[in-house]
Amino acid sequence: MTLLPRVLLLSCMLIPLAAPRSVAQETDPDAARMEAVRAKMYEALSQEVTALERQSTALKMVVRLARPTVVHIEANKVDPTLLQYGRKSHVEEAGSGYIVRLGGSYYVVTNRHVVKDAALQQISIRLADGREIHPQKVWSDSDTDIAVMAVDAPGLVAARLGDSDQIEIGDFVLAVGSPFGLSHSITFGIVSATGRRDLELGENVKFQDFIQTDAAINPGNSGGPLINLRGEVVGMNTAIASASGHNEGIGFSIPSNMVTFVARQLVEHHIVERAQLGVRLDRKFDSARAVSVGGSPRGARISAIIPDSPAERFKLQVGDVVVQFGDVRVDDDDHLINLVGNTAAGREVPLVILREGKQYRLDVKLGKAPASEKLVPKSDDDR
Repeated sequence: MTLLPRVLLLSCMLIPLAAPRSVAQETDPDAARMEAVRAKMYEALSQEVTALERQSTALKMVVRLARPTVVHIEANKVDPTLLQYGRKSHVEEAGSGYIVRLGGSYYVVTNRHVVKDAALQQISIRLADGREIHPQKVWSDSDTDIAVMAVDAPGLVAARLGDSDQIEIGDFVLAVGSPFGLSHSITFGIVSATGRRDLELGENVKFQDFIQTDAAINPGNSGGPLINLRGEVVGMNTAIASASGHNEGIGFSIPSNMVTFVARQLVEHHIVERAQLGVRLDRKFDSARAVSVGGSPRGARISAIIPDSPAERFKLQVGDVVVQFGDVRVDDDDHLINLVGNTAAGREVPLVILREGKQYRLDVKLGKAPASEKLVPKSDDDR
């Protein structure tokens, strides 16, 4: 009986909407014209929304493809800095990751700082369907803050990997991860910049070539994928620039090509066997000096040749300016360091150099860098 007033009230609210229009409304030409104008506006709006809905459908397809490949990671680890002060040494860290298939086996890639110092059984990987698994093995590379975990479970879905060299500023991207523990969250934005290097990161990451994005990235997103509109992973979300500790529209992702190179090296060799060119670079060689030498504000100037190195064997000289490495134009010394450091040892790479105002091409077979040395060291020498 108590429902009757509510039903009646609702019916009363509907009666004026269903009532026929007055004679004045029927015969008012201004009202008729206004109604016709509004009808046309609704039709135009419907057409515009249809176009937007098609775009939204594409985004939803990307999300449906991406979600099964993304995992939530929790690591219970020992913090040696707390242990030495006699405080509770166990800390919990949460992050994200994504599944890849390398050599016929499945792995989860993530940031090293998410799982560092955690035992295998203390690392929990939660899949998109809610299952929880533990890694069988973990390998990591401190120079790039990348870790790879071997996993085995039925029904794993691997992400499709894209070519991060093809991304451009302005491309639309999605960030997937677990911000503040909210697993499989999706945010949307664009590529704001590429080639960000020399970032002040707590992990002291040596090789940096970050993609900058305004897609929201927060604590817990570390290790999750940055995905293009084709559903391909083009980056690994790693860090943010923020005064508050939360998203302020400046996030950084490791390019997927770097992640894939490091992951393959870790799986095959359990360490990253990087290439060595065997030169020292002039860090005072800025864009102004580059223009004075070759007319372009790009390049890396060689200030010294390491004895018995590929550079010496293939006749590179002090003063040469490396302007291209393989198919990639060299921006500066940091860029060349990254290019060499993310190339497999033993590979032959064409170099384009400027020497005394003339351009030359040299095919250089790169050596293997000692693990304890910089691959293309910088130098204070500005000879």
